[in-house]
Formats: sequence, structure tokens, C-alpha cells
Amino acid sequence: MKARKSFAAICVASAVTVTSTAWAADMVIGVPNWPSGQATAHVLKAALEDRLSLDVELRDSTNAAMFAAMDAGTMHVHPEVWLPSLDYLRREYVDGRKTVKVKASGPKGTQGMCVTKGTAERTGITDLKELSNPEMARKFDADGDGNGDVWIGAEGWTSTLIEQIRARSYRYDRTMNLLIMDEGDALAALDTAEDQDKNVVFYCYAPHYMFEIHDLVMLNEPPHESSKWLILPPTEVPGWLEKSTAGVAWDTDDLHISYATALETAQPDAVAMLSKVSLETDTLSEWTYALAVENQDPSAFAAKWIEDNVTTVDSWFQ
Repeated sequence: MKARKSFAAICVASAVTVTSTAWAADMVIGVPNWPSGQATAHVLKAALEDRLSLDVELRDSTNAAMFAAMDAGTMHVHPEVWLPSLDYLRREYVDGRKTVKVKASGPKGTQGMCVTKGTAERTGITDLKELSNPEMARKFDADGDGNGDVWIGAEGWTSTLIEQIRARSYRYDRTMNLLIMDEGDALAALDTAEDQDKNVVFYCYAPHYMFEIHDLVMLNEPPHESSKWLILPPTEVPGWLEKSTAGVAWDTDDLHISYATALETAQPDAVAMLSKVSLETDTLSEWTYALAVENQDPSAFAAKWIEDNVTTVDSWFQ
């Protein structure tokens, strides 16, 4: 089945969100459309404003748009870059153009395809490759068209384009509808499916609160091998999808803060702070739960977390 929206179109649309207008704020931090990145952006803003008295602007954006904006000088910080998943952006802007720098290390992130425990028990599925079997795929048919349905991510996520490649590599793009939708809508559908004892399969990643509120099973895959993981950046020229392959598990990612190289001159104290920020995966999971499940106001949450974790925040500015 074809994805419900062109990934090339998604990435082009993301890129054009970058403008050449200079920002009045001292710094602009991008806000990704996933919970841990959103939480980190708000905590960084609150810390920088509290300790360095900077005026920090937050701007909703996507991976490709944030890198392009840091290159153009209209944005200064991407709060959560998943590497090696975003290697193609690192190669272009960090290694090539040298307009972006990436903090040396960060907490760990994992990705894959999950089902609920109930789904695993009802269907017997254990391995991702089983979705290429039409009989198994039909067990995930949510709309009655005879094909299975799988959520592969939201618009603008690099992981979404890679999941399209993975679906083709595992050959379940022929048996499953690849659904692209907002994460909130996808997780609401997950809640409904679990409440009604219906089968569901979907892209999952940690740190994320989904593992706190659902009993999930990640489907088995062959271990990651770099020689079997070739991801070409999407373009309007046909062929990038066919020339890419990713028929093995995701590599474990490090979650990095990145910033515009020009910020080293414009705001050296802020760069020094960003280089010292140290976060744990469990901390990020707690943040996502507070914002997405408890519906805490992000700004108020960030201010309270900084107040309650003075020693940790102090270490970022020493």
C-alpha cells in the first residue's frame, strides 16, 4: 500500500517554513512535534531566561526545518536531535556547511514497531516481518478494506520517512496501509483500540509516556547492521525510496542538543550552558508524562522543575 501522503512533499513543505526574517529575541529555540523534545525546549528556555536573563523565543518546527533555520540564522537551537537517525542532516549542516554544531553526548533513545500485549496474544505476532503476510496483515484491518493499518509516524518526522523505507524493505508496504497522522490522534486511536480489545500496530519510541500507560510489546527484528541501513534524503526526483533500504532494527540513538555555530559568538554563555546540560532518559519520560498525560502547562512545569532541581541546573552554568 502507498503511504497516505508523499514523504518528499512533507519534507519540502517543512523546509519552506523557514523564513529570512530576523528574530527580535536573543535566542530562538525550535520546538519539535514530539513530547520529549517539547519538554526539553521549555526547560532550556526557562533556564536560560532565569540564569542569563535572555529573551528566548520558542518556535514550533520540524527536524529539517530546524536545521535549515539554524543554517539561515533564524533559529539557534534544536533541543533534541536523534543520532544516528538524523545523520543525513548532520552530514549536510554539521560536517558540510559547518553552520550547526551538535553537543557531544546525550540520553539514549530507542525506536521500533509495537503492539499491545492483548494484540500479541490475539494475533500471535512476534516479528515485524510477519506484517508482510496478507493473512496476518488482515488482523490489523481497521477500516474494512482488506489491508492492515499501521501508524508510521507524524508529518515532518525523519523517522516517518524511514518507516516508509522499512515497510518497503520488509515488504509490508504491499499488505498494510501506512498511516501518517498527528501523534495525539494516533495515541487516541491506540487508547480506543486497547479499550475495545482491537488489534493495533504502530511506531513506538522511548523516552515516551506511552510505555508508562500501556503494556506494549516491541516486535522482533534482526539486529541493526550499518551495511543494511542505507537512507537517502527524500527529494522530488524519483528513486530515493527505491534506492534506500532498512530491513533491520533501528540503531540505538543518542539524543543531542544542537545549536547554530554563530551562537558561539552571539551568546557564548548560552553555548557554554548548552554544552553542560545532562539529562537522563528516565527524566525525559517523566517530563513527557507530566505534559502529555497530566496536561501540565509546559511553561509552568519547566519553571517548577528548575525550582525543584536547583543543584542540577546550577551544574549547567558552572
